[in-house]
Amino acid sequence: MAHGHVVVIGGGGTGAAIIHDLRLRGFKATLLERGELTSGTTGRHHGQLHSGARYAVEDRDIARECIEEVEILRRIAPDSLEMNYGLFVALDDEDLNFAPTFLQACREATIPVEEVPLEQAFRMEPNLSRRVRMAVKVPDGTIDAWRLPLQFFASARENGAAIKPWTEVVEVLHRDGAVTGVRVRELPTGREYEISADMVVSATGAWAQQVARRAGIDIPVTPAPGTMVAVKKRLNNMVVSHLHPAGDGDIIVPQRGLSIIGSTQWQTDDPDDIEVPGAHIEYLTSRAAEMIPAFADTPFHAAWTACRPLAGASSNVDDGRKLSRDFIAIDHGISDGLQGFISIIGGKATVLRAMGEKTVDLICDRFGVEERCTTAEVPLLPHRAFYNPALTGTPSSLEKGVAS
Repeated sequence: MAHGHVVVIGGGGTGAAIIHDLRLRGFKATLLERGELTSGTTGRHHGQLHSGARYAVEDRDIARECIEEVEILRRIAPDSLEMNYGLFVALDDEDLNFAPTFLQACREATIPVEEVPLEQAFRMEPNLSRRVRMAVKVPDGTIDAWRLPLQFFASARENGAAIKPWTEVVEVLHRDGAVTGVRVRELPTGREYEISADMVVSATGAWAQQVARRAGIDIPVTPAPGTMVAVKKRLNNMVVSHLHPAGDGDIIVPQRGLSIIGSTQWQTDDPDDIEVPGAHIEYLTSRAAEMIPAFADTPFHAAWTACRPLAGASSNVDDGRKLSRDFIAIDHGISDGLQGFISIIGGKATVLRAMGEKTVDLICDRFGVEERCTTAEVPLLPHRAFYNPALTGTPSSLEKGVAS
């Protein structure tokens, strides 16, 4: 018998990890996504698998969490990762002065870090600028931003989850201060209907404020788009990062036959109405060329944006249960008097599994359920299993239906 029915809104990486964990812990679970799966921020990031080195100086806890999750993902989803490591490169005296702080921070965060001789670095990455004055190797890698979430979705559906893309939540239903379900619209047909639920989780990232308003709640989320630029050649096999405090345009990620520089950041009022500022393309290209000069001469492939959610300071956020120093859950029963509604804000693709675990820990706490998380131990199905029923024995239809 299921512990209760949880509806998860948002078909990105966070929603995928949550619904997978929910089914493993015995909850009835339905996931709703207004577009195609991964069509929001999840499918638009540059795909870096963060060792945590980028964050180590500012926050050891986030860095330590990243390296722990890298090791877990390597066990449960190796086919969606390219464990090609990374090089942080110093270009000037300021970078060299920052290096000891960086190295010490990585070691304190348990991140394996190694300075490599320049001759070796140039052999590893022949396209590196000869301006590079120091190189440090870290266990970074790349994530396939589409395949990894699909592995979670495929596993969740095989375990009985209902997954409904092209289904928009138009209202979060509630009565007497408690959630009762959601009203949805099937976008291809326009048909509207209700789904009953014991709890609703918004894992919608930059769209969290919009979804909360459909429950009559306002939460402080500022959508923050960032631009990325790709060129039509794989110029580096390792992730190449500028060895300085984290900023704009300081990471070049190899993805298949492309090289991607990211990113910038600005703020917007509407995550559905954003365009790439033309000046960002030139800026990012020039920043990439500082580390890999050939980037500027390689044919342009594409520029796009991914919209992050910035959580604002307010009593709503402060009163919610904190999951990590990098992502939070707002329990609207505590902050707004609406029991059974939770919003997840923040996080990174590398820690999506941990976000799912800690969110479902909170759900278990609210239901009084004692079930241990096993997502760090259970290998995920291949991403192809989501569309190829022969790999799992599941029905060929996209939606399997709500398990009891």
